[in-house]
Formats: sequence, C-alpha cells, structure tokens
Amino acid sequence: MSVTQILFWFLSILALFGALMVVVSRNPVHSVLWLIMTFFAISGHYIVLNAQFLAVVNIIVYAGAIMVLFLFVIMLMNLNKTTVPKRNRWIKLAGGIAGGCLMLVLVAALRDSELKGQFAQVNTGDIGLIKSLGKELFTTYVIPFELSSILFLSAMVGAVVLGKKD
Repeated sequence: MSVTQILFWFLSILALFGALMVVVSRNPVHSVLWLIMTFFAISGHYIVLNAQFLAVVNIIVYAGAIMVLFLFVIMLMNLNKTTVPKRNRWIKLAGGIAGGCLMLVLVAALRDSELKGQFAQVNTGDIGLIKSLGKELFTTYVIPFELSSILFLSAMVGAVVLGKKD
C-alpha cells in the first residue's frame, strides 16, 4: 500500500466519523465542530487529488466563514435541553422510514454503476493547480473575471451606502 492510499483511507474514515458525529451529537455546538473537522478531511481529499485551489477554497469558505456563521446562530439561539420540544415516537418512526427509503433508492441507483475500472489521477497533471487556474483566468477569461470584480465592488459600495446611518 502506498502513502497516498493510506492517506486516502485515513481521510475517508475521518470524514465518515465526523459526519456521523454531526448527526449523533446532542450538543449543536459540538455538531458544528465535528462538521468543521469533516470539511478539513474533505479538503485533505482535494489535496490528495492534486486540487489545491478547491482545498483552500473549501477551508476558507466552508470551514471558515459558513461554520462561524452557524456557530454564531446556534449561540444566539441559546439552545438547551429545556427549549427542545419532546419528539413523538411516530415522528421518529417516520424519519427512520424516510431514511431507509432514501438509502434503498441510493443503493438501487448505485448498484449498476461501473466504477471498478475508473481511477482518479493522483499527483499527475496540472488540472487543479492554482498556477494553471490563474493562468487560465488571466488569459482566456480576463474580461469576465474583471467584470465580476467590478460587480462585487459595486455591491460592496451599495452595501456600505445602505448600511450607513444618516
């Protein structure tokens, strides 16, 4: 077994364990922290697949910004055991049946898939590298890239004007 395969399996187990803990954890703050760990494991998969830009964007956008917002919302809501309503056992049963049906549909859809002969290219090529992405953005797509930056700048100025107190 190569180092890449060991790293892949370690990151896969870490991501699955983190995702399971998001669902199982009773404390919402702990669920958010487990979700952040899951995002880091997924970013590790991107790095193994030689897609550094996706890994960095995943860490910055998801693990950084969105999870901090989730954490703030959970803290502002002040969720504790006294505010959580009791769940009826019929609702739990309906949730279990719905989850089982979803799993059945996924297994049926993936049963005939032909994935045995397909392999991901690891550490080869330059598709996901930041250098090749930057070169493509500033040569082929320079006009749409600059137009989107002007659009973001005008949106930022509009937000400052709207948010400014009189």
